[in-house]
Amino acid sequence: MPIAAEIYYHLYAESEKSLRPPVVLVHGAGGTHLVWPPEIRRMPGYRVFALDLPGHGKSGGRGFQSISAYAQVVLEWMGILGIHRAVFVGHSMGSAIAATLALDHSTHVVGLALLGSGARLRVAPVLLDSVSAPTTYHRTVEMIVSWSFGEKTPVRLVDLAARRFGEVRSSVLQGDLLACDAFDEMERISQIRKPTLILCGNEDRMTPMRYSQFLANNIPDAMLKSIPDAGHMVMLEKPKIVAKALMDFLLGISY
Repeated sequence: MPIAAEIYYHLYAESEKSLRPPVVLVHGAGGTHLVWPPEIRRMPGYRVFALDLPGHGKSGGRGFQSISAYAQVVLEWMGILGIHRAVFVGHSMGSAIAATLALDHSTHVVGLALLGSGARLRVAPVLLDSVSAPTTYHRTVEMIVSWSFGEKTPVRLVDLAARRFGEVRSSVLQGDLLACDAFDEMERISQIRKPTLILCGNEDRMTPMRYSQFLANNIPDAMLKSIPDAGHMVMLEKPKIVAKALMDFLLGISY
């Protein structure tokens, strides 16, 4: 099982000598590498690394309570694997980690794809209050799942997501939500100078379309794509559409 810097990673690589940039997939709060469907974890022609952040999935550690701490450990992971530069694809909290890397460690970033994202990720007070108590933790998971999918999402997909969310330790999810709530780069987001793709489900209730529109308006030359009939978990709801959007974006990046 490949682990570096307490990060488990799934690697797809048709060739270790690819001339294209490596792609690093970073999941959101309470997630694992499995939030990325096979269509995205196995994009042809690229080395694709799908991470389990510390404390999540198959990784060690306890998780963190700040986006910058997660960004730092991703940098450590890159150093161990000898990856100097990569395209970062982040979902929700993972998008905050990717944006932080682009702002504070830009030499390691080739490009960004931000899904279900925002320059600020305030968390609903009801979630922060209920996640910390054992008696209400499962209710927190239920609320997150119910707010994360579009109306037409198959029930089986919602149920699977609920089971996976239910496996994360309450302390880890609490730390993730605190990290998201503290994230605020409204003033600095325009400093990003990397090719950027922004994807948002048009039914996203966790990070509504106006969040993505703000990113598109403030990151120079960013591209915004709205995904119909999808919510916050857009990559699970519309994997083929998201995978094609990512591939089109990646093919336009010089490395």
